[in-house]
Amino acid sequence: MDAEPDPHLVTLVLRAQDGDVASFEELVLRYQTPLFRMAYRTLNSRVDAEDAVQDTFTSAWTKLDQLRQPEAFSSWLYRQCVNRCRDLLRRRGSQSAALLSSDLLDETTATSAADTDPVRQAEQSSSMDELGRLLESLPEEQRMVWVLRELQHFSYQQIADALEITEPTARGRLARARKSLAEGMEGWR
Repeated sequence: MDAEPDPHLVTLVLRAQDGDVASFEELVLRYQTPLFRMAYRTLNSRVDAEDAVQDTFTSAWTKLDQLRQPEAFSSWLYRQCVNRCRDLLRRRGSQSAALLSSDLLDETTATSAADTDPVRQAEQSSSMDELGRLLESLPEEQRMVWVLRELQHFSYQQIADALEITEPTARGRLARARKSLAEGMEGWR
């Protein structure tokens, strides 16, 4: 998220910390789509994802003065959104809340536009459904790491920052998630 500080981002954060609403609105515009995608992929509910993102930005605005390192804004914001998603999952009372729907998985694994073979498309759709089912069976901490790494393309350090874990822990959780998914997909075929 913030490997090399973006000077424009730091300026926006500093201005927002000084109460500049327009700067905060620009931050919202920059982060609302990626935060929503992460929340939706985690919660599998558009309404819950919208609530999580809205709560994240509301909290960020009220707590922005507590952010001591403006260059760490992205990590700080993602951490807040991850925590909102976790809270919603806990309120649902289910560790196996659905993570992904086929339409979102298709977004990252779609066949090329040139591939019009209906059999291949049906096989891929079926595979995506199975992957979604397998993701539902992963423990929450593994699902979160998998989503951040495989779908959001976060670095291990960014995952560690967002989830407040160590980088080796993030790597271990991802390895376990990948192994479980690979074994499940192998058994499915």
